[in-house]
Amino acid sequence: MSMFDKNLEGLRQKNLLRKICDRGAIPSGKDPSKILISGIEYVNFASNDYLGLAGRIELAEAAKKAIDTYGAGAGASRLLAGGTEIHNELERSIAEFKATEAALLFNSGYTANISAIPALAGEDCTIFSDELNHASIVDGCRLSRAKKIIYRHTDTEHLSGLLEQSKGEKIVITETVFSMDGDIAPIADLLRLCKDHKALLYLDDAHGTGVLGEGRGTLKHFGIEPDSSIIQMGTFSKALGSLGAFIAGDKAVIDWLVNTARGFIFSTALPASVVAASLAAIGLIRSDKRLIERLRTNRACLFDGLKQLGFDTMKSETPIIPLNTGSIENSLSLSQQLSDQGIYAPAIRPPTVPTPRLRLTVTAAHTGSDMEKLLSALKEWQSAKK
Repeated sequence: MSMFDKNLEGLRQKNLLRKICDRGAIPSGKDPSKILISGIEYVNFASNDYLGLAGRIELAEAAKKAIDTYGAGAGASRLLAGGTEIHNELERSIAEFKATEAALLFNSGYTANISAIPALAGEDCTIFSDELNHASIVDGCRLSRAKKIIYRHTDTEHLSGLLEQSKGEKIVITETVFSMDGDIAPIADLLRLCKDHKALLYLDDAHGTGVLGEGRGTLKHFGIEPDSSIIQMGTFSKALGSLGAFIAGDKAVIDWLVNTARGFIFSTALPASVVAASLAAIGLIRSDKRLIERLRTNRACLFDGLKQLGFDTMKSETPIIPLNTGSIENSLSLSQQLSDQGIYAPAIRPPTVPTPRLRLTVTAAHTGSDMEKLLSALKEWQSAKK
């Protein structure tokens, strides 16, 4: 038995072994609330496709047109002309969408964070990172030469004391919407602290873009105007239903990243088809205000139902609603019972999160009957546990 076999067996014994689960074709009728796995259709409560745009015909048609015009692949990095005119068009559109001077595309949110953070935080800088930040932020901090300090989750008083003790350049990094807890960072208070201590504020708005602030993100949600002290990261792979990510900020920041962000410099550009789909998604968010309204209504409906059943939804304020089950075994048991009833909601276990849970995500595409089906199955599981 190899070292890896032993390690895998150790994970299996702890109920922590993970396996890839690939979906099948888009279900009949292209219902974005459904997912096909091993030939079985489920109601999907595990998707980040918050607005149900991933299956929209408008995105598919834009992508097909771009393939006909520019081909299937990019063939080179942006600095070697792997991009197209629509790459530049999407960057201009994102800068306008986020109310910044400029924006720069990256191939994923992970790539954006592990590229931008080391480029922005040099060896004379101190990074202050929320303890529950996403793994891509953690890894971006590790790759930088800056000093790293962790502050307690959303605890601005703790952060204030840490900033007070630090000298030199400073950058505070936080998710806006925390991807496993669904709570929102206290952006106004963080920005005030950054102003007081002359620090940059780096916002990972992956789960806020397309969801909060009429789709424009968390700054808009709080009525905060972007300025030179704020850098925003966002993704196209969640509410916008496509792929890739961006950094938005002052032109000087973007020009610096063009010259120093390794994940940008040394990566082949996103295919034009993906870029075109993202442009189409932004157009839909701007033109159809009902999308976000449906998302807001569905979230309120499901959240209220979960609270009535007595579930611990932790601190969720968004379409990400964690169910604290108390143990890995409970999480696996509940996930399996939901699966048996045609609901896809996998268990989330350490080390992804410190406490095991189900991470439910509600979307604009879910119907009232979808949510009733979930709540009924959860109530049945509760009754069986008594």
